[in-house]
Amino acid sequence: MQRRQFLGTAALGGLAAALPASVIAADTAGLPDLAAAAVPIGAEERKARIAKAAGLLRAHDMHALLIEPGSSLIYFTGVEWWRSERLTAAVLTREGEVAIVTPFFEEPSVRESLGVAADVLTWNEDENPLAAVANWLGKRGLAKGRVGVEETVRFFAVDGLQKAMPDVTVVNGAPVVRGCRMIKSAAEIALMRLASDITIAAYRHTAPRIEAGMTPADIDAIMGAATKALGGRGEFNLILLGEASAYPHGSGKPQAVRPGEVVLMDCGATVHGYQSDISRSFVFGKASPRQRQVWDQMRKGQDVAFAAARIGAPAGAVDDAVRAYYESLGYGPGYKLPGTSHRTGHGIGLDGHEPVNLVRGETTPLAAGMCFSNEPGIYIPGEFGIRLEDCFHMTESGPEWFSEPPPSIDRPFD
Repeated sequence: MQRRQFLGTAALGGLAAALPASVIAADTAGLPDLAAAAVPIGAEERKARIAKAAGLLRAHDMHALLIEPGSSLIYFTGVEWWRSERLTAAVLTREGEVAIVTPFFEEPSVRESLGVAADVLTWNEDENPLAAVANWLGKRGLAKGRVGVEETVRFFAVDGLQKAMPDVTVVNGAPVVRGCRMIKSAAEIALMRLASDITIAAYRHTAPRIEAGMTPADIDAIMGAATKALGGRGEFNLILLGEASAYPHGSGKPQAVRPGEVVLMDCGATVHGYQSDISRSFVFGKASPRQRQVWDQMRKGQDVAFAAARIGAPAGAVDDAVRAYYESLGYGPGYKLPGTSHRTGHGIGLDGHEPVNLVRGETTPLAAGMCFSNEPGIYIPGEFGIRLEDCFHMTESGPEWFSEPPPSIDRPFD
């Protein structure tokens, strides 16, 4: 990044070291809410999801599916809840019926976000919630057979289901849940694109305001305020400075912006629950020849991954292509350092990380509607790291970016 882009002290009233919240708020007051007109997922799309899940249950010889609170519960029912020792869960059948089981005193609150037609089964504190599930399924002739559980469901719920329904075989429900969630609809992709636009706009607001001596918390405060003002929610900002950029998730050592050192920012937000995840690396001041070289190599690594992402190719082939390129430059081999010590990318949607990954050995074929990050960072322990991350979605004709990768280390936000 060119030095002129960092002339931001005046914009913050000369208080860059302290960054009072009131100053940051005033600085973001003119930013437009890019999410104001965003359309959330509606009832008709959720009905289609449930119908698809019912079809997958039949195809995989399952009679029902159990889901706990989290992104999958939101995906199918709209219910936004949390996990506790008091079970709230959804049950979907192969006929497309839905039930929500929840504590009696929570029913009004659960109904507030319920976005589909469903039976609500309540239980009191001295009752077994899985008994209510067993009774509901039994009335539908499903007291025997195979019940899938979403792969993040906790053991106590699985154990309770098996005890309440001893004639049921509990199986992994991932083929049903993944079969739905991995393939994004046009509405989902539109929300993810908007989340990416917000993150890029927040980067462009933040970059000119970065000053020497700032800490990760200072930069986080500016980026976070800009993201919120632009309409993003659930924002996250990982800021790594200097040597800390050589470690993908950072270091606990004190950090500050210094001339000639790398600034690595890994940031994102959500729009109606759908995520963005974008990383940018640049040098505060003038980049050295070595920093430029590694940045250019890593940037080409993104292109190698993008070119390898083809319909029908195994997801792991994308990671293989990047490693072959990096090894030709002397990095690695494999996941060894200096080089790329993590996978090339991860699935993304309602969760920042979701199946499947662009990682060695992953055989899932790439298909239209799948969404991934593309972030084959290069890390040199003891020196610095460069990570650029942009997400893409698969179309019938190949991958398409949510955010365009930057052209050079001097123009990291173009």
